[in-house]
Amino acid sequence: MKPIFRSWFRSRQSRIERRLDTTRDTATHRPVLSSRPIDYDVSRRDRAIAHGGIGLLHTLVQKVGLPQAIDARLHLLKVHLPYHESDHVLNIAYNALCHGTCLQDIDLRRNDDAFLDALGARRIPDPTTAGDFCRRFTPTDLDTLQDAIDVARRAVWAEQPASFLDRATLDMDGTLVATTGACKAGMDIAYDGTWGYHPLVVSLAETGEVLRLVNRPGNRPSHEGAAAQVDRAILLCLQAGFRRVVLRGDTDFSQTEHLDRWHALPWVRFIFGYDARANLQVKAEDVPASAWQSLRRPPRYEVKTRPRTRPEAVKDRIVRERNFEVLRLQSEEVTAFDYQPTACTNTFRMVVVRKHISREKGEQVLFPEVRYFFYLTNDRDLTAAEVVFEANDRCHQENLLAQLHGGTHALTAPVDALTSNGAWMVMTALAWTLKAWWALLLPESPGRWQEYHRAEKARVLRMEFKTFVNAFVTIPCQVLRTGRRVVLRLLGWNPHLMTLFRLVSRLRE
Repeated sequence: MKPIFRSWFRSRQSRIERRLDTTRDTATHRPVLSSRPIDYDVSRRDRAIAHGGIGLLHTLVQKVGLPQAIDARLHLLKVHLPYHESDHVLNIAYNALCHGTCLQDIDLRRNDDAFLDALGARRIPDPTTAGDFCRRFTPTDLDTLQDAIDVARRAVWAEQPASFLDRATLDMDGTLVATTGACKAGMDIAYDGTWGYHPLVVSLAETGEVLRLVNRPGNRPSHEGAAAQVDRAILLCLQAGFRRVVLRGDTDFSQTEHLDRWHALPWVRFIFGYDARANLQVKAEDVPASAWQSLRRPPRYEVKTRPRTRPEAVKDRIVRERNFEVLRLQSEEVTAFDYQPTACTNTFRMVVVRKHISREKGEQVLFPEVRYFFYLTNDRDLTAAEVVFEANDRCHQENLLAQLHGGTHALTAPVDALTSNGAWMVMTALAWTLKAWWALLLPESPGRWQEYHRAEKARVLRMEFKTFVNAFVTIPCQVLRTGRRVVLRLLGWNPHLMTLFRLVSRLRE
């Protein structure tokens, strides 16, 4: 990192700390937000962009070889006049990284010459051309595009410490994408009355990357086509050098016809929720009382300061006052027994959680209730409680789906058909994957700062998409063109810029 960067960062940080120093506050007779007159002017010489961090992301994309991988494998255009396939894919991904929520937002960047210079482009596709590109895809082309992204993904994973390859956890789930359109081909009505699509998402839990995304009609079950996509994700992880792969899914994904095949791979483990069928409940009831163990869940977080007084449970008070019927968990117990599904030749381990529930109405206890929850696994090294906790950790994928819905706006349906909307989802979800790569490529300098840098990398990986964009992309920069390079001169400061400078130094190596 250049010394001038450190000096500039320290001076801007000290300046803002002085302005935020509450010890200097004095009583004032005017509001802090003043009413000074403001004038607007234009400059013929200076040019600036609001999303200066897009230049670093574009450099990262070039370093990992993503454009070359896409152009070498994906062939949708007969003539490159002037755009290549990678130009279209990155154009849609960058739109999401610059607060774009729909195809029309591409037009804002297309008409910003400073933005075009930051990407080294003469022009980028307009919204109509981008929509036409989505309509060119077939299901085979979508698989090809995701395979091309995987080539760059393996290059990023190869830069990680050896411990990164100890384990890959593959989570899978379906999510509904509603649309008010009446003419979108491939749409259908879902189980809850929603019209739209039902895409499948397979992700890597350790980094949050979307490994596979397949669009389906809204009336299709969650598990449809999941096994084929999981097989592709397993192959990707093994090619990358992961020493262990763990599959996780809810009850819809306990596809018993595939379990023997996955179990035959010594490096693959799976933990799936399983439907509480009558025969399983009978087996659970026949388990001796001595085999059940109390299930004690770890605290959700560790209090690092003094414990605070718990606020009033307003919701609970209203439920009791209005005599609403409610279920309250009293205790949990766990056990395990061997079980062979009908479609399997192998015997696996069935972990059972028995929940003791009190059904209440107002202040009255109506009657106690017992419910059973089942988890099927081929992992015999974990305790029964650890299997439950491992299965529950899959719920973090719901946060990922929320980011794809409301953060990147990938899970929308702006185009006209099933496959074209699937193409939009894959290309826009690439923006979330680029965020993960941004964090993974942060250097971990050996020595006393290594643990701090490692924690910093984990913090960026956990960031919500909007937080990441505001911290590392929405950076006002002056755009200067010199002889053979483009200079993005920072015009604003935020506390995350030192992290950005460290990645700049890494990519220059």
